[in-house]
Amino acid sequence: MIKKRIRKKYYKRRNSAAIKKVLIALAAVVAAAGIAAAVYYYMPGLSVSSGVRYIAGTGADVDLYYYDQYDSHLLKSSDTIIRGTEVRYTGENHSENGQTFSIIEYDGSTYYVDSDSLARDPADIVRETEKWVRTSVTVYKNNEDSQIESFIKKGEQVNITGYDSLGADGAVSMYEIEYNGITGWVYGKYLADSASEANAAYESVYNLHKDREFTSELYGGSTEELDWYPYEKPSFEDNELLTDARSMYITGDAVENIDAYLELAEESGVNSVVLNIKDTYLTTTFDTAAELSPSANDNVCVSEEVFAEAVQKIKDAGLYIIARIVVFNDMYYSADHPEDTIETDVTDTAWVSAYSRDAWYYNVALAEEVIEKYCVNEIQFDYIRFPDTAYRMSLDESTDFKNTYNESKAEAIQNFLYYACDQIHKYGVYVSADVFGESAYRYITAYGQYWAAISNVVDVISGMPYTDHFGNNDTWSDPYATLSSWAESVNLRQSEIETPALVRTWITGYDVPLWNPTVECDADYVTAQIQALYDAGITGGFMIWHGSSSLSKYEQISPAWSY
Repeated sequence: MIKKRIRKKYYKRRNSAAIKKVLIALAAVVAAAGIAAAVYYYMPGLSVSSGVRYIAGTGADVDLYYYDQYDSHLLKSSDTIIRGTEVRYTGENHSENGQTFSIIEYDGSTYYVDSDSLARDPADIVRETEKWVRTSVTVYKNNEDSQIESFIKKGEQVNITGYDSLGADGAVSMYEIEYNGITGWVYGKYLADSASEANAAYESVYNLHKDREFTSELYGGSTEELDWYPYEKPSFEDNELLTDARSMYITGDAVENIDAYLELAEESGVNSVVLNIKDTYLTTTFDTAAELSPSANDNVCVSEEVFAEAVQKIKDAGLYIIARIVVFNDMYYSADHPEDTIETDVTDTAWVSAYSRDAWYYNVALAEEVIEKYCVNEIQFDYIRFPDTAYRMSLDESTDFKNTYNESKAEAIQNFLYYACDQIHKYGVYVSADVFGESAYRYITAYGQYWAAISNVVDVISGMPYTDHFGNNDTWSDPYATLSSWAESVNLRQSEIETPALVRTWITGYDVPLWNPTVECDADYVTAQIQALYDAGITGGFMIWHGSSSLSKYEQISPAWSY
């Protein structure tokens, strides 16, 4: 109480010559009382000034207490109050067992909270100063767009320097962080409160996968290195996910003849289109390409006006639009950015490294521009992998994969998809991923795909079990048997994770085998594949693949769409 009296005396005489004497007296008191008294004076929550406060703390919620009149002490309530909640501080405090509580009014009731849990300034609501990385995180340059600053692996400690916003549950959306001289922003959902929590595996799923490997080393990575924590799948009110797709693939060249394709779609029961955006070429020009891969804009199929008109016609037909973007097999980006391209003597084929964060950013920024301009329902990423020759590349000492952050191939693929989903979901748009049929087996492929790790993250996973892609043995003459066998593996992988994606499958829509057609793909051939999937319980729909979107082939197989 000495300090309060002196402070009051000081304010009364602040306009008099006695100020100097008061200051001398104050200094003497502080010196006599020691540092402890000074700390006491500045303890948060001891102010007697009533008014608006905000619930603050190091966690998402704070304990509430009430006063038990019978026993004359505080009892913890079964309720808590969410961090960030606005309350009224009455100006009164209560001390008990060496702890100070502030009396607040909230939602028509009176409660007690730890005095340290009140903040005057919303900027002071979040009190944590350090966190640990639970799921390897992309570090963003800012909290507004998808620009990448760096990357931090699991188990590392970061210092918290700020935050952007709180969710309805009191959790921080993004933290501003500092790590080894790096400053940027990371998503709070990937951080933990302690090193032990961050380093722990999500055991119920991790234990199912951790010991899986091929009979020999494929250099794709280990399942132990992948993240198995559940990834919440969104549901957008104004964009319902298509759960039973009957899709027609439309190339960039086919866009100019969109009326014919839409007429056939209406007659055949098609309910969605996979519209090509970027393959070895862009369908049309984009500002993102002009900035980040200008040579791509020099080799487009149609003008923006033609493309925009085609998209509008597809929408007018009531079809769900899946925008397909080929990611790492990109000869134009590779030519523009050799620093992001795999260097090897194994092959002359240029392939953008899946480790390249600049390539990540280019493809996601392109997806964002597609969404903003054309309002598609879903972004589909294809070629999210290392090249087919990745195994031979890994054996060759000449190969430089440009692996900046020491990730395995499978880690890079999963980490890219975390990044892509986090950004694209902001627009209320879903993310799907195309994967080789082989990825559904019990090992990580040489090119870095493992079904369960990918399905755990994306909204839709689309295997490509083309009947002539299972080796040189005749797997194409009996399409039902081939897809039935494959579907068994898919169902096992789906059952081994807690947040599996919807399975929507690419099926063969061309004469097989592709390199020497011997079996004509007709409506019955396509229907047999669809029947196999549905009999196996894989009912998320199908997309018929024909690389050139042949209208005559589509007409031949059209009855299958209405299966």
